[in-house]
Amino acid sequence: MSTAQADAGQADAAHADAAQADAAQRAQSTQPALLAGLKVIDFATGLAGSATALYLAEAGADVVKIERPRHEAERDAALFHVLDRGKRRVTDGDLAAQRDLLDSLLPDADVLVHDLTPAEAAVWSLDDAQLRQRYPALVVASVGGWPRRHALADAPVRETLVLARLGILDEQPGHRPGPVFIRMPFASWIASWLSAVGVMARLIARERDGQGGIAHTSLAQAALVPMTMHWSRAAQPTPVFAKGLDKSVPIPLHRCLDGRWIHVHYSPDAAPWMAEVLTAMGPDAVARANAQWPPSHVAPNFGANREIIATRNAQDWVEHFWAHDVAAQIAAPFGEIYADEQARLNGYVVGVDDPVLGSTSQPGPAYHVDPPARVRGPLQAPTPAHDIGWSAHGRFSATARTDSGAANGARTSGAASPASRPPLDGLKVLDLGAYLAGPFACMVLADLGADVIKVEPPAGDAMRRLERAFAGTQRGKRGLALKLGAEGSKPVIEALANWADIVHHNVRLPAARKLGIAPEQLRAIKPALVCAHVSSYGPQGPRADWPGFDQLMQAAVGWETESGGEGNPPSWLRFGVGDHLAALSSVFAVLLAHLARMRTGQGQAVASSLLGAMTMTASEAVVIDRERALTPMAHLDAGQHGIAPTHRLYRCKDGWIAVAALSATEGDAFTCIAGKEPEAALAALDVTAALATLHAAGVPAEPALESQSDAFLDSAEHAAAGLHATYGHAVYGSLQQIGALWDFDNLPLVIERAPPALGEHSREVLEMLGFDAQHIEELVNQGITRI
Repeated sequence: MSTAQADAGQADAAHADAAQADAAQRAQSTQPALLAGLKVIDFATGLAGSATALYLAEAGADVVKIERPRHEAERDAALFHVLDRGKRRVTDGDLAAQRDLLDSLLPDADVLVHDLTPAEAAVWSLDDAQLRQRYPALVVASVGGWPRRHALADAPVRETLVLARLGILDEQPGHRPGPVFIRMPFASWIASWLSAVGVMARLIARERDGQGGIAHTSLAQAALVPMTMHWSRAAQPTPVFAKGLDKSVPIPLHRCLDGRWIHVHYSPDAAPWMAEVLTAMGPDAVARANAQWPPSHVAPNFGANREIIATRNAQDWVEHFWAHDVAAQIAAPFGEIYADEQARLNGYVVGVDDPVLGSTSQPGPAYHVDPPARVRGPLQAPTPAHDIGWSAHGRFSATARTDSGAANGARTSGAASPASRPPLDGLKVLDLGAYLAGPFACMVLADLGADVIKVEPPAGDAMRRLERAFAGTQRGKRGLALKLGAEGSKPVIEALANWADIVHHNVRLPAARKLGIAPEQLRAIKPALVCAHVSSYGPQGPRADWPGFDQLMQAAVGWETESGGEGNPPSWLRFGVGDHLAALSSVFAVLLAHLARMRTGQGQAVASSLLGAMTMTASEAVVIDRERALTPMAHLDAGQHGIAPTHRLYRCKDGWIAVAALSATEGDAFTCIAGKEPEAALAALDVTAALATLHAAGVPAEPALESQSDAFLDSAEHAAAGLHATYGHAVYGSLQQIGALWDFDNLPLVIERAPPALGEHSREVLEMLGFDAQHIEELVNQGITRI
């Protein structure tokens, strides 16, 4: 067991404070939990499905975990002490006994979560067709490796293999040429939130239609979520769109005097220490330092900044930057987050008395709703199968108010039959966010069928300068250019607030209050609103209003250190995963609040954050308080090839392959083929021969494809599974992007509307809100809107 990275005294305080906060939270909450009465069967073995069921449990659902065998490396992993906590567990019984238990629980269950392939599901009599026929109200959420309509749907559900086959391992810059092993299981974590959001969307649709059905996603769809920023194609691209975001752009991760590294996002030039030295260097010396590096879109004086930061210790720099509103974070060792004051104050770190590990510090719920989500208990001792049953009978229902047309968002669009309506059809969403986390959350809601209006300044969202990244968060929205904070914009904001069911943004709250768009200001206009806010560090504590970005949360949680590989500098995973995780956790919170409003007619403010979402991903290791130590976890090797001989990348004569032999049987088969020198053995083969040999022996492996952006978008196989989509665009002619993130079978997604051009729908939206032509012309002339 490794020594905890957190200071021992801080770790003790973390557990005490977290336990006290959890107890206070429980004492204050007198209302039933938001999902109280929801009955969930967790039949998953992997991270994504298990985490989906955890999120439902901590929102109040009764979850029964029927445990199937896990791979040897996972059986006692701390990860599953976190993901399976608070669930009623059944571990005994043979396959026949587990089938009998499923048969006894399914008739009254609301949700079934599993990670079986279609072929495996059929063996268990859990295929979609059988479940739909026998349990028409059941919501079924599976997280496979690939979508069920994909040619690889029955391939092993292994994240590394999915990333390799898609070509995403080649999208991450490493310390050597070629694809690199991605240590953070980001696709599994994204899939967990996609799955939880899918369940919520299906439950909301069931309230409307009276029917259950599937809400499937996959590791492939989750892995493609960050690629919305990178993998897209335009018929008439602008030069900026065509350039995209090259993976060779230098990342402002700088080594300090004490050997620690600090990630600084956006230019630190205005901070006094930096400004003083830049002035002293003079423009010629600054230019020479900058010339040693490629241009950076986040730091124009990247090279000079790097030289200057090397002259002081990391803690001195981060305190100086924080004091002057510069977003920065030390690249911390994994586990240090458990002692972080901000994480504890927001409930992102909680004390859990685990029956095996003892008193521990673990990640807590990543979002805030009312009544609050909370840990429902530690990992429980197994319960005999014959003692498991539901405490309540009948289906969970939000019991919508009869007068709640505006409150529940269940308004019919057109004459579509219920079965053909998107899950969130009729829900109205006002998107006031910028950059990535806020807008992506609203794009997800649009994909699910919500009517979304995006508001941005007449000069454009700050992300428009990165056109591909901007487009990757804006699909499905109507665009309104509006100068928030201007006197003339107030009537428009009031009209938008009265139109909306949901308002969502990620504007720092002090600025939001100046603009008149803080949750309390908007709910004063319309109390029934659900107002969602995404922050960097959470709604409580001294850093509540601080700037922050995905890069800084990867640094704080320890993933930059882990991604670098043993003995190497830290490395940023360039996919913006913290933003996407925060966005999806926010959507989950929004849908929880919306479902509650269907019951009560009352709105509320909900919150999520990058810190909360990223802290959840630290679940691989927890702090054991009595030993003041972090539980073991696998580390990436120095070559960034992998974490074990049986789970890594190998170079062949003509390319790379990925091996994920996770079971003992698979590992033995790999060793039998590759021997004691697997690198040499596989280097002697070409990719085709290596894969044929491994597959013949039952070893899961895939090619680690390279330069796949165009190949992916050209693929008929991926198109058939809905993994990319094409639509007309006002500027680009046509635009091809990442496609469907879920499969709801009879409920369509809405992915036909391209991202809006600046001000593209301003007139349409203003007219819809009741503004006449003269008023609109006045707004244009005053610079308040742009048509």
